[in-house]
Amino acid sequence: MPKVSSVIVPYASYLRVYEPLAAFPEPERGHWARYARRTDRPSYQDELRRSLADLLPTPPVPVPVHESGDAFVLDVDGVVCVCPWRTRLRGWQALGDLAEELPAPVLDAVLPPLVRHQASQDYERWMAGNPDARPWIRTATWQVPLSWFVLVSDEERTYEKGSGEKGSGEISPVLRYRTPMVQARRRVARGLRALRDTLDEGPLIDGLIDVGRWLEEFHPRSLVELDYGGLVHVLPADELDGDHSAADVAEGIEALRGGDGLAAGEAYGRLVERWRAVRDRRSAN
Repeated sequence: MPKVSSVIVPYASYLRVYEPLAAFPEPERGHWARYARRTDRPSYQDELRRSLADLLPTPPVPVPVHESGDAFVLDVDGVVCVCPWRTRLRGWQALGDLAEELPAPVLDAVLPPLVRHQASQDYERWMAGNPDARPWIRTATWQVPLSWFVLVSDEERTYEKGSGEKGSGEISPVLRYRTPMVQARRRVARGLRALRDTLDEGPLIDGLIDVGRWLEEFHPRSLVELDYGGLVHVLPADELDGDHSAADVAEGIEALRGGDGLAAGEAYGRLVERWRAVRDRRSAN
């Protein structure tokens, strides 16, 4: 499949679930089995470029007219696992979050109210016939939600600095974590117990409950991936190399479990400082 553009689109991080082919009913299973054998599968950057390209026409197209037939594919110990893009579904769901992301005048300029209203009506009609639909991918802009780090451990972290010059076979940097679904669910449960025993209800607990419920929707032999995505293109290599947020989250939760509020506060302080600096780059752009 031809690339949409050579331009790297930054800013987004991703939480993905890869399910084994056995989790999909026919004929979808057959489609993904054939798809997995392709050698020209697109990347996450291709997906994001296509979404942004839809905003260029007048009026803009906030949600694709048809659902994507693409997916990310991994071989997990000899088992083919697939993470469908479901770009149309995710686009509909993202529209509901835009009011919190953008000031009203900016939102109306980018996506006029009439366009958003039509998309909302289309989503309601579609959901009436697909009440159990859920995405395999969650997206965050200019951050990685702290609740996502609870799912993984520092030992599962992979950081590749990338190499090459732009336009000459460049290998992009990568920072990601991958963990079995059973481990992710276990960490959610243990993390929730520790947080609820020591903290009042708040965004971290709410976020962990939400992501835990989402994980329960998938096959137990799935693989969970936390990917820094485009953030690796806007953060310096030394900051990426020193970013061990999953370790900080685990240290903070363990400190809470042990009643060490001081150590928990120090771990949380490192996280706040690191991710505030990332969000500051958003303001600078």
